[in-house]
Amino acid sequence: MSHYTPVDNPRASVYSTDLNDYYDGGAIPAPHRLTGYTSSFGTPTASETDLPRIQSVGSIALMTQTPRASMMSYADPYDGEAYDKEEIMMDPQGRSAARLAQRRGDPAGYVPAAVGLGALGGDAYEPPYTAQPKKSRRKWILAALAALVLLGLGVGLGVGLTVGKKSSNGTSTSNAATTGKTTGKTADGDDPSVFDKDSRLHNSFWAFAYTPQNVLLPACGASQANVTRDIQLLSQLTNKLRLYGANCNQTALVLQAIRDTKVDLKVHVAVYVDSNEQAYEDQVTAIEAALKTYGTENVLGITVGNEYILNQQSAGLSTATATQTILTRIQEMNTTVQGWGLDKVLPLGTSDAGSLMSTTLASGIDYFHANVHPWFGTVAIDDAAAWTNNFFQEFDVDIANSVPNKPRCAIAETGWPTDTMTASEGNNGVTGAQGDASIANLQIFLDTFVCQANANGTDYFFFEAFDEPWKAQYGGVEPYWGLFDSDRNLKSGLTIPECSHT
Repeated sequence: MSHYTPVDNPRASVYSTDLNDYYDGGAIPAPHRLTGYTSSFGTPTASETDLPRIQSVGSIALMTQTPRASMMSYADPYDGEAYDKEEIMMDPQGRSAARLAQRRGDPAGYVPAAVGLGALGGDAYEPPYTAQPKKSRRKWILAALAALVLLGLGVGLGVGLTVGKKSSNGTSTSNAATTGKTTGKTADGDDPSVFDKDSRLHNSFWAFAYTPQNVLLPACGASQANVTRDIQLLSQLTNKLRLYGANCNQTALVLQAIRDTKVDLKVHVAVYVDSNEQAYEDQVTAIEAALKTYGTENVLGITVGNEYILNQQSAGLSTATATQTILTRIQEMNTTVQGWGLDKVLPLGTSDAGSLMSTTLASGIDYFHANVHPWFGTVAIDDAAAWTNNFFQEFDVDIANSVPNKPRCAIAETGWPTDTMTASEGNNGVTGAQGDASIANLQIFLDTFVCQANANGTDYFFFEAFDEPWKAQYGGVEPYWGLFDSDRNLKSGLTIPECSHT
């Protein structure tokens, strides 16, 4: 339970510094990506940039000012030049916040807070953007979720509230009566390391993207019991996770759950980056406290920023400026982490749209996590697995391998949605069922991507384990990317592939 007291400055907070109730007040998290349609980022241009560069010496990054030629930079995203279908592959996540706002009828020039606090250069507190519901049921659901979170109720009641709607293939995606229970409940009293295993689950995934329930500011209703339950379940699917930020004590909650369950699971912890300095500093402090409490044995690295460059482009800023900012943040984090006196050097990297990798960025990081979504690339489901692999290799791996430090690349997010809030957004633009958001198409992607990626040595974080109802405010398919519904029930009809990974 957080100790939060609002003051005149809405970004400020009064909080206890004890690790068990650490609160990083003030920031409003952005979604993992913006809902919308592919928009133009202009045409690739060759440019010389004079950006900070990190040269790896072992795993320790040293900052220098070295002019680097960028293999790929993008012109102004609002230059009005639209891609045709062949060019869409250039940027599967080129969803512009401004264009999205225009589509939703927002005032001219309005940028949703999802882009980040102060994304346009100001320091003012921006409330989260909420689209007007199209149906009274949606309004009721959002109101109920908000009330439950603010009351500090358990995650299973708050975010796990079922909607009971039909998916595009006619099956229920959230009715517990039609799905098998996979809650990972403890089988032996108070010992979280003894829990029921689900015979339908297989440790076949290289990694998963994970956001604990109720790590939304300012309520911060995440509980140790619910994170522990998730870790029990996720450990049956993978041995690696990535987080998106450090707000609401999630780093410590996850590491405590791994310790308690005694599972073989490691995690990339993360700091979400926008222009809110206090939120950034609070997250860094929270990670430091967690690492000094739990050690580094189960930590794979620290990811600085999630889609920061993409979000800044959507706000109208240049790729070069956004890249320089995130590299500077990584340099700062490198210096900070060295001062913590940890027992090993942790790699530092960032996560962004797969199309935004460049030699400049690659030269300044130890690793890059690239979001590569065939859904947003307007790709038919039968072609999705091959397209994802080809895009990742060409636009991320090949560029990373072209610089001396050769940062390791992984797909940060890939998957397929199973449902939609509005029928008009239930297809990604491909004619017929091949572009539908459906459980059947998620099954095809599981069957064609997971084991093949494992065999090819492709590193990836599957997106995602659980539906996230809080994303209903962004509409479309956003809440429905999970293998499981929000109550942690495997979606009806899904079969987990069986194969090994490294």
